[in-house]
Amino acid sequence: MLKKVRVDKWLWSVRIFKSRSMATDACKSGKVKIDDASLKPSYLLQRGEILQVRKNGFNMVYKVVDLLEKRVSATLAEPCYENLTPEEELNKYKDWYIGKAHPEIRDKGAGRPTKKDRRIIDKFKEH
Repeated sequence: MLKKVRVDKWLWSVRIFKSRSMATDACKSGKVKIDDASLKPSYLLQRGEILQVRKNGFNMVYKVVDLLEKRVSATLAEPCYENLTPEEELNKYKDWYIGKAHPEIRDKGAGRPTKKDRRIIDKFKEH
C-alpha cells in the first residue's frame, strides 16, 4: 500500500489530466496548489490532502482518498478522489460545456467562412 506518490503522477493516474506531461506542466506553472501554496511536480502527496487545480480556466477542488501510481480506468479512478468543487464553479463548467458536443452545420457549398463571417459568428456565440 502506497504511503506517498508524486502529485503529477497522481493527477494523471486518476484522469484529471490527459497526460502526465500536462500534469507536470500544470504543477510547474502554479496551477496545482495546497492551501494556496503552489506545488512542484515532485511533491509527495498523501491521503486526505485537498488539492486546488486550475484547469481550462476552472478552479476544481479534489480531496485525495486513495493513492495511485499507475493510470487506471475511469471507473477505478473515481473512488480515489472526492470532488469538492463548489457548486457555482461546476455550474460555470456545465454552462461552458453546453452546445460543445455537436459541430456547427454550414450549408453545403458555402465554403469556408471569411474573416468577417468568423467575427460575426464569434460575436453571436459570446451572447
